[in-house]
Amino acid sequence: MSTATDSRVATFPFPFAHDTYRYSTNVEPAGGRVVTAAGGWGEHVVDVDERYLTELAERDRILAADPTRFQALPHMEIAQWDAMLAIMRSLSASYPRTMSLERDGGLWRWTNHALDLEQAFVHGERATLPEPPLRFIGRQIQEDVVLLDQREGQLWGDAGLVTFAADWSLRFDVGMSFLQIHGPVPRIHTEGVITRAQSFLMRLESGQQFRRTNWTLTVDGRLDTSTETYPEWGRDRRTLADGPLAEVGERLHLRVEVQHLIRLGASGAIMFLVRTHMLPFTDIALVPAWAQRLHSVLSELPDDMAEYKGITRIRQPGIDWLADCRTRSGS
Repeated sequence: MSTATDSRVATFPFPFAHDTYRYSTNVEPAGGRVVTAAGGWGEHVVDVDERYLTELAERDRILAADPTRFQALPHMEIAQWDAMLAIMRSLSASYPRTMSLERDGGLWRWTNHALDLEQAFVHGERATLPEPPLRFIGRQIQEDVVLLDQREGQLWGDAGLVTFAADWSLRFDVGMSFLQIHGPVPRIHTEGVITRAQSFLMRLESGQQFRRTNWTLTVDGRLDTSTETYPEWGRDRRTLADGPLAEVGERLHLRVEVQHLIRLGASGAIMFLVRTHMLPFTDIALVPAWAQRLHSVLSELPDDMAEYKGITRIRQPGIDWLADCRTRSGS
């Protein structure tokens, strides 16, 4: 393995604890290290790794082509400032050699040496930043971010910066309630998963941080599989399904989202951070326990869940490649 592959595999948040998968709230306190068969992950809420500059460049490219990937309803101004400060504090605590946040009276100074950036600002005064607060800090992290407002006994997705969506659209969802956003997800309503999740989030106190993982499959390691760009990537599923089995290992990726949920202070909004990690099946196969478990999960996954995840067409090639790999290795 190369050093880059070593690091990518060692820090990959492999999401399956069992040989079957069903939707659940699966939340746990944030910040603790999760040990895996290959290494571990999870020490930092806002994670910076070797793909930092590459992924920020991709975010800027997408935003330049489609500015609607940033959305903020007018009443979310305070929440934007809240989110910006919370992310700056998290980054400066986790990476003090690279990033710092200082305050002198009413004047704040943010430094990000990785981007050769320094910015002084006055909290709450928009004119002291070059762009809206959430967009300013969102362009300096690898996570997508959504802000949920709590009112009328519900949560509402009223702001965000999302360029790496997995088959959904912030532009379509902005202004919707938490329950409306999750309306198309199968099984979670009859099993009460989503209502329990909303109740849990609405009880969070200021500063509390939790996390969970979610997953799907993506072809060719593409970060931006949003609804807006479906005409660009939708055909990849067909070409993988109709192509040679030998190509599946390099083209098909296990896509895992590490999602953090944080109650902000002054605004009381919930900040939802989504960091996307991807690993091709060829790298999954380097850890035999992962390959075997992924084969089991994909084989057992109910059809309606596979359909919602958009993997109906590419699931079987993945199962076949993992089985073939196991045969070739003699395990």
